[in-house]
Amino acid sequence: MKEKLTVIKVGGKIVEEETTLSRLLADFSAIEGYKLLVHGGGRSATKLAARLGIESKMVNGRRITDAETLKVVTMVYGGLVNKNIVAGLQARGVNAIGLTGADMNVIRSVKRPVKEVDYGYVGDVEKVNADFLATLIRQGIVPVMAPLTHDGQGSMLNTNADTIAGETAKALAPLFDVTLVYCFEKKGVLRDENDDDSVIPVITPEEFKEYVARGIIQGGMIPKLENSFSAIDAGVSQVVITLASAIKGEGGTIIKK
Repeated sequence: MKEKLTVIKVGGKIVEEETTLSRLLADFSAIEGYKLLVHGGGRSATKLAARLGIESKMVNGRRITDAETLKVVTMVYGGLVNKNIVAGLQARGVNAIGLTGADMNVIRSVKRPVKEVDYGYVGDVEKVNADFLATLIRQGIVPVMAPLTHDGQGSMLNTNADTIAGETAKALAPLFDVTLVYCFEKKGVLRDENDDDSVIPVITPEEFKEYVARGIIQGGMIPKLENSFSAIDAGVSQVVITLASAIKGEGGTIIKK
């Protein structure tokens, strides 16, 4: 029987504000057993870029990462945000280590090819070093992963945090009984986007297709759920979409086969 591992992905807003960060660190520290945290940090990167006179360019909510922006996100994601989280966890008795994909070659990516849009120094995950992560985890060390990877040729790459969480959970699924938790600003997947309490408690692939056909699930929630089912298909035991304040298991939407 495989040991349980909880992979939590939190957005930048949650880890960038003192009040929400403190709550997150307390809740994350209280999760029993093995765990791993993946974080964002986009708003802090945008603020620092502006202070440095670097324009932040976005296309469909995704950051265009030119050479100067890459320096900023590396500083912010791999430095400021990551180390604040690690320090906060250490203060709560959690022996955490901050990692980018370049550290110990933990996540190798390929630079996204130019199609309709040139995203610049953005990485698409190629390989996750699951054995290295498993060694750390089994020693009682909690990885805190920044949304940065590398190409093996000396270049860092900005990489979507949802993708890092999903690919890491998939890679660790053969070694652990993995639950992947995506935290966002709603209580879960909603039947009615105007009613925050209309949470769908469980979604199967068949129900997902039906909800999409009926227009109940639409927009950005569709790719989030497609990623969730991809993780389930790759051996992740359970995916939960919920509020950051509910990561200990209260409520949310459970994605199942």
